[in-house]
Amino acid sequence: MKLDDIKISRAIVEGYMEELLDYMEMDVAIGGGGPSGLTAGYYLARAGLKVALFERKLSIGGGMWGGGMMFNKIVVQDEGKEILDEFGVRSKPYDEGYHVADSVEATSTLCSRACQAGLKIFNLMSIEDVMIRDEGITGLVLNWSSVEMAGLHVDPLTVRAGAVIDATGHDCEIVKVVERKIGPELNTPDGRIQGERSMWADVGEAALIDNTREVYPNLYVAGMASNAVYGAPRMGPIFGGMLVSGRRVAEMIIEKLK
Repeated sequence: MKLDDIKISRAIVEGYMEELLDYMEMDVAIGGGGPSGLTAGYYLARAGLKVALFERKLSIGGGMWGGGMMFNKIVVQDEGKEILDEFGVRSKPYDEGYHVADSVEATSTLCSRACQAGLKIFNLMSIEDVMIRDEGITGLVLNWSSVEMAGLHVDPLTVRAGAVIDATGHDCEIVKVVERKIGPELNTPDGRIQGERSMWADVGEAALIDNTREVYPNLYVAGMASNAVYGAPRMGPIFGGMLVSGRRVAEMIIEKLK
């Protein structure tokens, strides 16, 4: 078969634009493609909701790829292992309540299974603003990451969503935008982002699930963004709480929307 360069280009452009137009309106929009965002997307899509994830970087998976200090192993506790088992990720027991998994296998499998469940991932897109109406957050304002990196003045486009998840990690970027736009109106003790505390895995993992919640109408936090918003410690290369947080936020939104 003789290959046509233009036909290849048409296939890419038409296929991408078809999906982008389809996801101008959706049930749930997720910001951040780390383990909590991918896990949330998997459970939301599996429940039949229309959900897309927007990731600024080229790669998906956040900090999970590198394990701890570039040793590509991660640790999960029993609850996290249950989710890895469901995804088909292999793990080995290390001590009572501790399980070790390969970070590359875990990250790639989470991404693959989430996509196969129906999650649509748009990488190389940055969330630069949100749409705020009387009822709360109603969508995201998007631009290409390359535009952001180059500092170009290029106007963004918008997508509408019934719920938004901030899974952007330590920086809690979506919540920061909301705080900057409307002031101290968040569902926190003083209405503002409380800030991430220093590393304490035991306290941070427990707090993570409690802090996975609706921080502003229709805006939810999951993963490390939760602890950053509510002032809890970071946890380091233990990822069970991240997975459980992703499942938990999906359950909350499924209950609300369905």
